[in-house]
Amino acid sequence: MKTAILILSDPKSGSEEAAGRVFNALATAHDLQQRQHTVSLLFLGTGTRWAPLLTQKDHPFHELFTSVRNSVAGVSCACSEVFGAREDVESAGHTLLTDNSLPGTSGLPSVAALLESGYQILTF
Repeated sequence: MKTAILILSDPKSGSEEAAGRVFNALATAHDLQQRQHTVSLLFLGTGTRWAPLLTQKDHPFHELFTSVRNSVAGVSCACSEVFGAREDVESAGHTLLTDNSLPGTSGLPSVAALLESGYQILTF
């Protein structure tokens, strides 16, 4: 089984709901990896703000993130620009995804390509 996990929640909201979403996304990725499934984690929308935060060693979810880091496909380039995260995303060493060349943007990940490749899509 192949699963793409899209993280869309916004850490700037400061809500437990946003933290719960990213925690469960990472926990799901970990569970799938432990069962030898193919997992691809992508950060889109305001979720692009999570990518650099999770690489910080003092973040409460850092250890969990590190355990699934090899599944991170990358971060939406256009979304990281729109939501002011691009500089932090690049500094944290994340790959910017641009394979969906949406007019007027620097590009986003292609959800269509994931579906065509047989991925099931989960959103958090």
